[in-house]
Amino acid sequence: MTSGHFIFIPLMLMIGGLLGFILGARAARNAFDLERRREEDRAKAQAERAARKAARAAAKPE
Repeated sequence: MTSGHFIFIPLMLMIGGLLGFILGARAARNAFDLERRREEDRAKAQAERAARKAARAAAKPE
C-alpha cells in the first residue's frame, strides 16, 4: 500500500458522505413536500364531498 492510499481513501469516504448527505436531504425534502401536497388534496376533496352532500340535503324535498 502506497502513501497515496492514506490520502485517497479517506478523501473518497468524505466525498461519498457529503454526496450521501446532500442527496438524502433532497429526497427527504421531496418526500415531505409530496406528503403535504397529498394532505392538502385530501382536505380539498373532503371539503368538496361535504359541500356536495350539503347541496343534496338542501335540494332534497321533505
